[in-house]
Order: sequence, then structure tokens, then C-alpha cells
Amino acid sequence: MSTAELASSYAALILADDGVEITSDKLQTLIKAANIAEVEPIWTSIFAKALEGKDVKELLTNVGSGGGAAAAAPVAGGAAAAEEAAPAEEKKEEEKEESDEDMGFGLFD
Repeated sequence: MSTAELASSYAALILADDGVEITSDKLQTLIKAANIAEVEPIWTSIFAKALEGKDVKELLTNVGSGGGAAAAAPVAGGAAAAEEAAPAEEKKEEEKEESDEDMGFGLFD
């Protein structure tokens, strides 16, 4: 991550912690106050637009939640698919073994 991205991220977190609206100008002000080398305004603009209307505190507290229930459904389907794919994989492995023997050499020859 670049210095500009880190500076913009930390500035956005500071503003969110204080309950202040995240804007490009406020991000730039915080970055300049921290004496960070020149950060192009495009970075603060990108962060401000990405976080516009979002509750950053809520985003941070709900990072890991929500994915658990969605991940549980594909696991069941994935297990069935894995059982079906297992015989096909065994056939491919057998073919590989046979092709090595056809060439006249093997692993332990």
C-alpha cells in the first residue's frame, strides 16, 4: 500500500471516529496537519467518494459477519460435487501412471 493510500485511510478513520462527515477537503486537511509528504488530491477524492453515505464504524465492526451463512450453503453443494469429481480425478491419475509405464520408465526403475 502506498503512503497516499495509508494516509487517506487513517485520515478517514480519524474523521469517522469523531463522527465528522468524510470529505476530500477534510481528508487533505488532516493529512497536511500530520506533515505527510504531498498526497495527490485524487486519493482523498477516491476515499471520500467510496465512503460517502457509509457508516465506517459499522463497516469495521461487521467485517467478518455475514459471510458465515453464505459460505455454509456452497459447502454442501461443494461436497456433492467433490464426490462426483473424485472418480474422474482417479481416472486421470491412473492414466498418468499408465503413460509413464508406456515410456519404459517409472519412478522406482
